Amino acid sequence: MPRSGITTASYIRIIDLEQHQERELEEDDVNKSWIQPPTRDSPQRLPSCSFGRHMIFICCVAAAFLLGGFGGVFLTTRWSASSESKGTPITFTSCKKPAVRREWRSLSRSEKLEYIQAVQCLRSKPSRLGLGHTLYDDFPYVHIHIGNDSHYTAAFLAWHRYFIHSYEGALRKDCGYTGHVAYWDWSLDWEDITQASVWDAELGFGGNGNKSDDSKSIHGYCVTSGPFANLEVPYVEKFSYPHCLSRDFAHGEDLACFSRATSPSSIETLLQVEDYMAFVLGVEDGPHLSIPRAVHGDFSTITAPADPVFFLHHTQLDRLWWRWQQVYPQRRLMEYSWKATYTKDPQAADLDDPIRVGGLAPDVLVRDIMNTESDVLCYRY
Repeated sequence: MPRSGITTASYIRIIDLEQHQERELEEDDVNKSWIQPPTRDSPQRLPSCSFGRHMIFICCVAAAFLLGGFGGVFLTTRWSASSESKGTPITFTSCKKPAVRREWRSLSRSEKLEYIQAVQCLRSKPSRLGLGHTLYDDFPYVHIHIGNDSHYTAAFLAWHRYFIHSYEGALRKDCGYTGHVAYWDWSLDWEDITQASVWDAELGFGGNGNKSDDSKSIHGYCVTSGPFANLEVPYVEKFSYPHCLSRDFAHGEDLACFSRATSPSSIETLLQVEDYMAFVLGVEDGPHLSIPRAVHGDFSTITAPADPVFFLHHTQLDRLWWRWQQVYPQRRLMEYSWKATYTKDPQAADLDDPIRVGGLAPDVLVRDIMNTESDVLCYRY
């Protein structure tokens, strides 16, 4: 029940803030283990289903909306300041022939092989950042040094949308790839994501880490099958720590627990959430975290883009945002609020905030990439 003198809407916001404070304390405890260079076994797998409390909050918000609760207070739509002041429908400059991003298993054999070869090609290209590693390694490097600041802010989905676009640009411009990034719809595999086709040794990205291999790894074991077998990863977080691409799939109750947030019913619940901030938090605390925790290894670090499946995972998250936007496009294609990336002010986020990817692509504004069919992005699902 709401505390005395507090409206239901305010009460939910208080619960939200308290849960985030608790999560930040938990993350501080985990991050303390990074004070020293990491080893294979430290830190251990993150606590089972630690995202569950916030998903309960999201479910409650969705249910309340469907039942007509809150009197429309908490679920009030946020428009951009410019569109609200003009009082006119938002118009967009759309590209003429948007590309269509497809699910991984829908690609033909030759299309899968072309994509995999393009990803491998990035390993042969010099760093675009002028660093002593490859273009492939630029992406986990930028993710930890710039992208990490987007987490738990309004920019989380927007920053990663442009980051993926930059990755696709590198595949096409630097490696001659003629297709587009694909997404992994893990809701089709949620009952056992470890059996998904993305882990295939020939037409996927290799499988679980090999417990029989004692090479230097991180949070798991070396991947010794598939096209990325024995891939050397130079970093873990901000540490220089050369090691093999690592994975350690969850199993049993842990796997079942992590997978719940990717189930079709969980996704439908997310898509029914009206509030932008609640939707972003639901995605980030839910499916966004569940896959890395189930895969473990490099995927469970902030340098997760070292695992090529990261991009299929985040393209699926971008697809969820796109689906959410398409429900009410005139309203949601420019719906953006909460705190900005570099401030704790909860009202600071703005469509004119910059999105930077550290030289991987030109800087843009948030408003430039809110619509996937803009001239900047030019794609749909």
